[in-house]
Amino acid sequence: MDARKTTVSRAWLVGLALMLGACASVPLAPPRKDEPLRYGITYTRDPSPRLDVEIALPPSPPGAFLFRQPGRESSVVATFGDGSRAELFPRDGVVRVPEGARILRYHYLLASSSRGGGGHLFGGMGEGDTWHVAGKTYLLTPSRVTPGLRVELTVSGADALLPWTPDARGVYHLRGEDLIDAGFHAFGGWRLEARVGASVMDVALLGRFTHLTDEDLRAWLEQAGREVLTVRKAFPYPRITVRVVPVPGDDTPAVFGMTLWSSPPSISILVGQDATAASFARDWVAVHEMLHLTHPTLVPRVAWLTEGLATYYTELARARSGRQTAQQAWQELTKGFARGQAASRSRTMQEAVAEERNFMGIYWTGALFALHLDVELRRVTHGRARLEDVLELLATRGPTATLESFGDAVDTVAGQPLFDALLARHLPRPAFAELNPLLEDLGVRIDPGGVKLHAAPGSGLREALDGGRAPDDAG
Repeated sequence: MDARKTTVSRAWLVGLALMLGACASVPLAPPRKDEPLRYGITYTRDPSPRLDVEIALPPSPPGAFLFRQPGRESSVVATFGDGSRAELFPRDGVVRVPEGARILRYHYLLASSSRGGGGHLFGGMGEGDTWHVAGKTYLLTPSRVTPGLRVELTVSGADALLPWTPDARGVYHLRGEDLIDAGFHAFGGWRLEARVGASVMDVALLGRFTHLTDEDLRAWLEQAGREVLTVRKAFPYPRITVRVVPVPGDDTPAVFGMTLWSSPPSISILVGQDATAASFARDWVAVHEMLHLTHPTLVPRVAWLTEGLATYYTELARARSGRQTAQQAWQELTKGFARGQAASRSRTMQEAVAEERNFMGIYWTGALFALHLDVELRRVTHGRARLEDVLELLATRGPTATLESFGDAVDTVAGQPLFDALLARHLPRPAFAELNPLLEDLGVRIDPGGVKLHAAPGSGLREALDGGRAPDDAG
């Protein structure tokens, strides 16, 4: 049966019009050949919070669209040039576009999950008229994005914070590839602006806090941003967006955070609703997420390296800024290495990082490699080069890199082959086999009472890494 000629009951059509704001069944004006793909996103609260999405297709639309994280999507209604409609049902997230379709409409329910866990950052978390969701979860996007595809996007019904900047009319002008990782989106709440040098953080506060003022939250984010400057010469982006979501019944300064590689990147952080400004002194989540901005996107993803870099620098940046002492930084690093070693057991680095959910092994194996790489760069260049110089060089080469191009940048900064040889030392051996000799050389001793820093052949290197000098070091 021709789907375009499917008989639809009058009651169903009335319901569809109410749900999606569909207009009467009249022929649509023919599209212009230069039209972009247009998204209209409307936040609505009746009968429950949801996003109503309308996609106006160009004259030669993609043949298939995709929910990139399927699971909660509804059916999609296609409208044709003569005003007729057909209901389409995704299969494995894929929606096939019938010939002659001009508009696609669907809705995405926000209220089927609640606050209280990092997993809901993607699918939707919030209450009332304040919501957080990942763009890739609710946006139906072309399954294949072609070069030159232009996109226009508008939002109505709520004040929204998306990764991009709209024009004066509120229209977001995007490239097709911006839809592949559309970042985090916020609807409702209120806004503040934080600054790091010339860079701006546009911040959405998605709920109320018991003790924290807007100024407390701004100061916390700006502190994290300044700590990024202990690793990079300037904040890596002129503008980023940050969403801060309170977690009821929790006083942890930051419960969880995540960075998505939209363009520019977008960050979301869950913060205990009962946290205090004083508790932010011990937070590491905000600076960890911002440190991800210091390295390029690794394609394909290399989690052990990107998470390892951010984890390694999280402790050094806080020491370099004075928020913790050098001894505290090494205490945190060695405790983390111990957790990673316990999670990896006797497996090789290659085996440990291949386990997708072995988070402790992945993060801390990567952090150990980052430490070793930084030490070796400084050693072979007699202190003239650092791992930070590799990040600066990569920033001049574009927003993405491969493991191979990362290694090439290391070798360029070192002035000799270094990366592959060091990686070859780590990969086939037990994941933390290099740890004890490295710490011993740096003058980091793990005693029953905690870490002790002492004079050693590499203690000068250690001081250069953490930006300080331990009081118990000998001459």
